[in-house]
Amino acid sequence: MNSRTDILDRVVAELDSVLSGDGLAGLPDAERMDVLRIAGAAFRRIEAVVVETTASADPDFSHSFGCRGQNELLQRVLRVDVAGATRVGKVADAVRRDVSPSSGERLPARYPALREALLDGVVGVAGFLAAITPIDRAAHRFGREILWEADAALADYARGCRAAERDVETDADDSDIDAAPEADDAPAATPEDLRQFAQVLAMVLDPDGPEPSEQGARHQRSLTIGRLKDGLHAIRGHLLPDVAAQLQAIIDAQCNPKTDGPPMPGVQFQDSDQPPGDAARTDEPHRNDSAADEPEAFDRRSAGQKRHDALAAALGIAARHEEMPTLGGASPTLVVHVEAKDVAAGTGWARIAGSLAPVGLHVAAHTACAGSIQRVLFDEGRIVGISVTDRVFPVHQRRAILARDKECLIPGCHVPASWCEIHHVVEHARGGPTHTDNGVALCWWHHRSLDTSGWEIRMDAGVPEIRGPAWWDPHGRWRAPRPSIPTRLTHIRAGS
Repeated sequence: MNSRTDILDRVVAELDSVLSGDGLAGLPDAERMDVLRIAGAAFRRIEAVVVETTASADPDFSHSFGCRGQNELLQRVLRVDVAGATRVGKVADAVRRDVSPSSGERLPARYPALREALLDGVVGVAGFLAAITPIDRAAHRFGREILWEADAALADYARGCRAAERDVETDADDSDIDAAPEADDAPAATPEDLRQFAQVLAMVLDPDGPEPSEQGARHQRSLTIGRLKDGLHAIRGHLLPDVAAQLQAIIDAQCNPKTDGPPMPGVQFQDSDQPPGDAARTDEPHRNDSAADEPEAFDRRSAGQKRHDALAAALGIAARHEEMPTLGGASPTLVVHVEAKDVAAGTGWARIAGSLAPVGLHVAAHTACAGSIQRVLFDEGRIVGISVTDRVFPVHQRRAILARDKECLIPGCHVPASWCEIHHVVEHARGGPTHTDNGVALCWWHHRSLDTSGWEIRMDAGVPEIRGPAWWDPHGRWRAPRPSIPTRLTHIRAGS
């Protein structure tokens, strides 16, 4: 026999052989990446088997096996918690094909294109829910045709089809790469990519938004400070979305790992000669390594490494803060010493003042990219010349770049732009200007690792373009870092 259960039994047996011994522990990095990639494909297909089996079952299926309902059956059979069973059930509802009473044939699913993407192993449960959740919130305002248009656009994006992506020609020296990209060769989307794309899609299709619910929310807004109890006041209430977002932004600015943190509660004394508000934080560029609560889809650092990188970013901000005590009449600045000939040759070492350990040249390059360069000329031990090159993007340029990029430019990295550094695409040392046409937002981690991570960035008439490493994009083509809404959908509106 070659039944479905026989096939799955063989799959389980093969996986047991993969897990036996310590074979996985001794893999080289290239093979380890291949194992993860293939395991991901198998994982998504197993999820598709679970979802389709659940979706195609009769309504009383769970009762036949002594369970109160579908959720209980999934918990027991799959050995997942309530939340895990609920997620599978939601996807099963979205792909379920009811039977026509008249013809007995299966009707289309609510999301037919995404269902096919699920069965093909393109998306899993997480990606499917990320795609449909923003659309479902406004689906009651859509007709079926609009819903299916959105479904098709989301499925295309999940598969890597970039119908609306600007075709990008390769450089003249990239003759080994085909210049004309195919419509379906772009890297597949992550669940977070799908969620953000679906949110934009929902706003395009329903620009008026949920007006009735907004009216009700305004009437229910409230804030109550409770009576004093055990030295504390409880706060209860309901905030409007814009108020909650503003409050969250203030909390993030105080508590994210890139600042010196909020002040301690209690009475604080200030010098009477100090102008009011003079101790407030400056408008320093926020720096982030994605080690906060913002996950990076392609980040392989451990939790300890992320905490280290968050501390590194925080120290850079704290050192420049106006309330930081000076050292020798200046703020405690990180100083990196490197020979000009080593920079020109791209070999050698750099030295950090205060540390005896040599560091790679990339540390000097990263420090200089976001700061200033002071060139000191020596002649037989005597200082014969000093010059300073300021390569910091001014505030107005930084704000424009952040408004354009919105988040770290690397696809799959959703670190907010306000936490990013500004990177010179063409190095300042090679004549690259400090201009919005030459600056992009990168999180601390991607900025520091850009030379070794396989990601490349270029500007085309002031528009950033990305080329990723081979594991992300085996075609090696230049691409727009963010998706665009397909043209056919920009003319569709709910209720039209």
